[in-house]
Amino acid sequence: MNAVRQNELYQNEHRLWDQGYKRVMGLDEVGRGCLCGPVVAAGVIIEPYNYLHNEIQDSKKLTRNKREELAVKIRSEASFWIVSECTSEEIDQINILKASLKAMAACADSEGAVPDYLLVDGNRYPDTLVPHTCLVKGDTLSASIAAASILAKVHRDEWMMKIHEVYPEFGWDKNVGYPTKEHYEALLSFGSTPYHRRSFNLKTTNVYTHR
Repeated sequence: MNAVRQNELYQNEHRLWDQGYKRVMGLDEVGRGCLCGPVVAAGVIIEPYNYLHNEIQDSKKLTRNKREELAVKIRSEASFWIVSECTSEEIDQINILKASLKAMAACADSEGAVPDYLLVDGNRYPDTLVPHTCLVKGDTLSASIAAASILAKVHRDEWMMKIHEVYPEFGWDKNVGYPTKEHYEALLSFGSTPYHRRSFNLKTTNVYTHR
């Protein structure tokens, strides 16, 4: 990443660091659009004026191998990091939006986090005693959010790889739970699993019988 783009990625952190905030946490989530599995959130705090690896950017712009490589560096270089998730059962109980916000809030409230400001990817976040700013496409506007997006994505992909071993017919090693032709065809052929979100439109009938 060039120097100009790198500076742009830290502009929100710099603004807050210059105001005296010391524990700015970036929050992001992954998995909202999936048909199965958890929604996963991550929070990352960067030590003021200590920059993370210069290849960090929006996780969607990185290959799986590069995300995994950078996740190791983030865990090593960040002042603090945390991952939280809400299961498919929780998603069905409270809806995907509330589950996404719950997972992000759990990161901010986790033991040892103690953020004094939150940078949140998206356009909403629950009212909290900690001041926050919501940034649409925040993973392109904030280094700490971009780092959080990488940790959340890597964690969720690893989770999906594990259950792919149990249900290989759904192709979760490739689609990681997102709606694809292969995924829908497997639902038609085999029905749903305990990991599918029953509140989502799975575009078929009789798919709620768990094997």
